Amino acid sequence: MPTGSEVVVLLPGDGIGPEVAEQARRVLEVLAPGLAIEERLIGGAAIRATGTPFPDETRDACLTATAVLKGPVGDPEFDAADVRPEQGLLALRAALDTYANLRPAVLDHIDVLIVRELVGGLYFGEHGVRDDGTVYDTCEYHPRQVERIARRAFRLAQARDRRLTSVDKANVLETSRMWRRVVDELAPEYPDVKVEHMLVDNAAMQLAMSPERFDVLVTENMFGDILSDLAAAVTGGLGLAPSASLSDGGPGIFEPVHGSAPDIAGRGVANPTAMLRSTALLLEHGVGRHEEGQALVQAIEAAIAHTPTADLGGSATTSEFGAAVREQLSIDDRAGAPYGG
Repeated sequence: MPTGSEVVVLLPGDGIGPEVAEQARRVLEVLAPGLAIEERLIGGAAIRATGTPFPDETRDACLTATAVLKGPVGDPEFDAADVRPEQGLLALRAALDTYANLRPAVLDHIDVLIVRELVGGLYFGEHGVRDDGTVYDTCEYHPRQVERIARRAFRLAQARDRRLTSVDKANVLETSRMWRRVVDELAPEYPDVKVEHMLVDNAAMQLAMSPERFDVLVTENMFGDILSDLAAAVTGGLGLAPSASLSDGGPGIFEPVHGSAPDIAGRGVANPTAMLRSTALLLEHGVGRHEEGQALVQAIEAAIAHTPTADLGGSATTSEFGAAVREQLSIDDRAGAPYGG
């Protein structure tokens, strides 16, 4: 329950971000009225206001927060610029050391959790352009980085179906051979978890053809980026997909995985499901309110069934969908659900 000092920093972001973030704010006010919500700038909005995508004020607020709830960032205005909105996201992840990205993909009989290493690998390695015009990006990992994400994945698997698939490209990459070695060294510490190794190309094929065979997948940054989007597509699309990025003890980042959709920004038609599902992850993993998180998941499912937005075959606006979720929570509350204080 709230202690009076729990703070969620809300980063609305760009494009449709402020619209879907507003629905998340309203849900938090219903489910966790004791949380303080502080809004800060990130991405293109921050560049316009301050010249940087991750202002010091935002950084300081996030470092001292209980959790961070972030909308999508990105703006075509900055696509070819030296300073881009996406740099703010990478800086946020690095500042909070949120190395473990959790991407659940659930639909009917499919229940997959992809655990992606988030602050190492190709996206954070040395990169540049040599004098002869050659462009390079370097994939680097230290065994300690692999050990901590693998331990996180093992523990998550223990709480689920106790099956872990470690995805790599060990037949080609030295980093992958080290990755596989570290996972094998840790496996005896988790004897109740069945471990298998799978090359990333095979993993992609299996996710597309028979995703129900997987429980928890753990993999490096770029492979996880690609595979988690594939898993989202198999279970309803990026517009519905949430994520949680966790550290060891510091604030986590909870955000939808879809883009900022500038083509529909300001029209009030964006589907806020992914943002609301990310809010459910925040309630569960960020502020320790499992029951409230589960209540929100159920309310979202009810709203999808009865008040779908246009992308799901309905006609509900962003605010109408959010209102339907809050109404479902109100119904549950009247029925005696143990949340709301």
